[in-house]
Amino acid sequence: MEAKQYIEQNRDRFLEELFELLRIPSVSAQSSHKGDMVRAAEWLRDALLKAGADMAEVMPTEGNPVVFARKIVDPALPTVLVYGHYDVMPEDPIEEWKTVPFEPVVKDGRIWGRGANDDKGQLYMHAKAFETLVATGTLPCNVKFMLEGEEEIGSKSLYKWCEDNRELAAADIILVSDTSLIAWDVPSITCGLRGLCYMQVEVTGPDKDLHSGLFGGAVANPANVLAGMIAKLVDEQGHITIPGFYDDVRVLTPAEREAFNKAPFDLERYKQLIDIPDVAGEAGYTTIERTGVRPSLDVNGIWGGYTEEGTKTIIPSRASAKISMRLVPNQDYPKIAVLFEEYFRSLAPAGVRVKVEALHGGQPYVAPSDLPAYHAAEKAMEATFGKKPLPFYSGGSIPIISGFESILGIKSILMGFGLDRDAIHSPNESYGLDNFFRGIETITLFYKYFAELQK
Repeated sequence: MEAKQYIEQNRDRFLEELFELLRIPSVSAQSSHKGDMVRAAEWLRDALLKAGADMAEVMPTEGNPVVFARKIVDPALPTVLVYGHYDVMPEDPIEEWKTVPFEPVVKDGRIWGRGANDDKGQLYMHAKAFETLVATGTLPCNVKFMLEGEEEIGSKSLYKWCEDNRELAAADIILVSDTSLIAWDVPSITCGLRGLCYMQVEVTGPDKDLHSGLFGGAVANPANVLAGMIAKLVDEQGHITIPGFYDDVRVLTPAEREAFNKAPFDLERYKQLIDIPDVAGEAGYTTIERTGVRPSLDVNGIWGGYTEEGTKTIIPSRASAKISMRLVPNQDYPKIAVLFEEYFRSLAPAGVRVKVEALHGGQPYVAPSDLPAYHAAEKAMEATFGKKPLPFYSGGSIPIISGFESILGIKSILMGFGLDRDAIHSPNESYGLDNFFRGIETITLFYKYFAELQK
């Protein structure tokens, strides 16, 4: 039986299984879901064993467990290590969801639910592609799985797991589906990811909330101060003002910029998709340059004072914010964290105290397009999409990917099947049925071509 036929015959079961996984609220950012993290890991272990793995186990870490599985066809054959993550983002704000976040449904040809794309839907494509090859007797190489539960919070435990399990994780290439296509009719392979530096700041004034009538105008208001400090981090030209921030950023040549901007991009459709009147960003760069090869700084959340119904006239004791910076090749996130802290503290007036904490981060990553594994992914996507995929530089981050190279010495191929309409990290996350099933088929072909090219 051919792989494509096996996939078609098992479509309903594949979806039912994915829905079981999606119903587990494995939110790594919230400690109340600690039990759900273990439950999701155990579910994946069992699923990989049923799919044909020789062994699969849930391996404890200082944080959430790593699911490791393998099938060794022949030690002399090449080995593919599949990476994915079973943790998901919080569902908040829940009132904006049109479906129940952890009760997946199919509507309008799409799977709706938290994790439908990121990354349970894409991760599970690999489990089913693996099953398909085992069941049809066509698995041409060795396969390992390394599935973690902390990608959305920085993968801290996986770095140590990799250091402690280098031999166990040894492979020729790491295969990842946690990225997107340029468009459904423009297939692409992600060749670069921006790095990440994630900070949390707190500005404290008086030791308690104060009456804004009795003290207003005489005491520094931490919320006002924080807003002013944040406003100074990016100037009117969209340029990040942190001294030294751009020192290591490689400036693209005019020819490189021209080549980069040849990727299909419809600005009007982009604005309509997210319902904005116009784009913004660093002056002198196009939107795809701003999100692919230029760094950025964004406030991810800000809070302080009274935010409930009605009024409460106070000067809040403290105000806080979470701030992330996306980094490009040559930038170093520990260095950027230090530069950020020094500059942010320098912006504070004398009437407040400032706390700055680096929560997590990761280095940028660039995947060479001359690897046999890249060509295997290229051939596989061309076979299923009907056209050769374009190389693409994503604005997103998967911090551990650069860690794989530095710790394990293995390159990663980023062959994702998401689309920008999937609303990952947002309410109403979804994933196309066509994406899910074509992804499974494409992955089976990747193994075929990879084994051939590695000979």
